Amino acid sequence: MANTSVIISGAGGRMGRTLLDLAIYDPQCSLEGLLEGEDRLSALQEWMCPRSSDPKELFALVPGVVVIDFTMPSVTLKIVEAALQQKNPLVTGTTGFTEEETRILEKAAEKIPILWSPNMSVGLNALLEILPGLTAMLGSDYDVEISEIHHKYKKDAPSGTAVKLADTLSRAKGWGPQEARRCCREGLIGERPEKEIGVQALRGGDLVGEHTVYFLGPGERIDVTHRAYSRETFAKGAVRAAKWLSRQKPGKMYTMGDLLYAQ
Repeated sequence: MANTSVIISGAGGRMGRTLLDLAIYDPQCSLEGLLEGEDRLSALQEWMCPRSSDPKELFALVPGVVVIDFTMPSVTLKIVEAALQQKNPLVTGTTGFTEEETRILEKAAEKIPILWSPNMSVGLNALLEILPGLTAMLGSDYDVEISEIHHKYKKDAPSGTAVKLADTLSRAKGWGPQEARRCCREGLIGERPEKEIGVQALRGGDLVGEHTVYFLGPGERIDVTHRAYSRETFAKGAVRAAKWLSRQKPGKMYTMGDLLYAQ
């Protein structure tokens, strides 16, 4: 397999540092640029490649190079704008997009290859492919609930992965993606309606990420849990996605599911 050239966005953050360590030692990757805020750039001087806080400036130096991005929606949208100009493919694990921001990503994906996944774990994405079948087999007698636990520094809640799980399970039950999601219960709320998927978010410590789907049926319960023990799990998935995306054409918003089925 030919080398894949990559740019790491958010290179000074926790995930960015993990991505740097993976990319620099991967014989199939070539690190071509770092993107980070002005206040963090000085801490990245050890890396002998172009560095900038301005995606337009950086991408002009390395057009067509795959960008791996784990930042925040406002930053990702600036990256998309610059990537469209220089034809840089984009792998992003950013979460918290509004519906309007998601549409901007989808429109950009018509012109440049974009893979977006709220969770880059190969195991979690395999689980997303399996859960609809389990939901269908269990049927309407089983209520579905989701819990997620993350470190205390996580800024959005519920997690993008929990939202993806809820939307996937809702569709499997024949409901709209947001129709049944309920993220808070408090007070005298009455009996649980049939058309509902509860999503509970817990925050604390340094836990990387844990998601559990509960199927609560008559006389039994099935728990399906995914635990991430290291950020390297997500970083490995993102690097794998970058290698795959470098060979794809624009035209749709790719997911990790597309990658898994292509193997």
